[in-house]
Amino acid sequence: MSQATAAIPPQRAARNIPTELLRSFVAIAESGSMAQATDVIYLTQSALSLQMKRLEDLLQQKLFRRDGRRLALTAAGEDLVGYARQLLALNDRIVHNLGQVEDPEPITIGMVQDFADTILPDVLGRFRMEHPRARLIVRVGGSAELLEMFDRSRLDLVLCLGQHGDRPGAHWKVVGHDRMVWLGDPATTEREELPLVLLEPPCRFRDAALRALTGTRRDYRIVLETPNLPALRAGVRGGLGASCRTHRFAAAEGLPTIPPGILPAVPDIETILVQREALSDAAHDLGALLAQAAGDS
Repeated sequence: MSQATAAIPPQRAARNIPTELLRSFVAIAESGSMAQATDVIYLTQSALSLQMKRLEDLLQQKLFRRDGRRLALTAAGEDLVGYARQLLALNDRIVHNLGQVEDPEPITIGMVQDFADTILPDVLGRFRMEHPRARLIVRVGGSAELLEMFDRSRLDLVLCLGQHGDRPGAHWKVVGHDRMVWLGDPATTEREELPLVLLEPPCRFRDAALRALTGTRRDYRIVLETPNLPALRAGVRGGLGASCRTHRFAAAEGLPTIPPGILPAVPDIETILVQREALSDAAHDLGALLAQAAGDS
């Protein structure tokens, strides 16, 4: 071995930074918190936290500091965010120009529990046959919560419950109708004060039940209040009191209903499909399947 060869120091192996770590890092930097970044990256806060720890370990640098309730970038983080954007842009150009077609962007759907428990399995099965590579993200919640997420561009499609004229617009379409019914053991209606099992506000069914009872001066008492439908189902099944929901929901869950005429009438309700103007073909097909299933039921 020559002296020249012996004098060359061994080179350190290059460290590669996974692009998914950089993509998550940029999302957190731009949103200011991991909670907000979850709406962009579709990972949990704990998963994002682990990613950022791994990135800091790779770079041996602290990238974030606390600034009140927000995450602010350190000096190293400020340097990295510029490099990360450039690298991600180059990565995306390579994939677009030279790579194979990537998996499509996820379609984000929001729906109330009534539909998640009834029509969703069949719709997903039919959709998979037409779009086997599609990726879906499904959020289940109350109509008001889902529409707020839609307004913040967090959802592409929303299947919810409402009344005609609630939210006029080109993307608000009535696709079906359902009857509101009283749930519970008819024996509970014999009490002087009607015991009620209700969801927390805002809730259209809660409002309809209380409005109907107040309008006929029927005394009532809320014995169970919950944000979750499983707890409401348990309260009705356990005989705690009466509640109000769609006929579809009652039939799917096998819940007892109170015959018409015993309690004040509650109004019918409409099934609403709200969707964005610029949607992929797959998302349009999914919206059509949801509308058809909701209308058929």
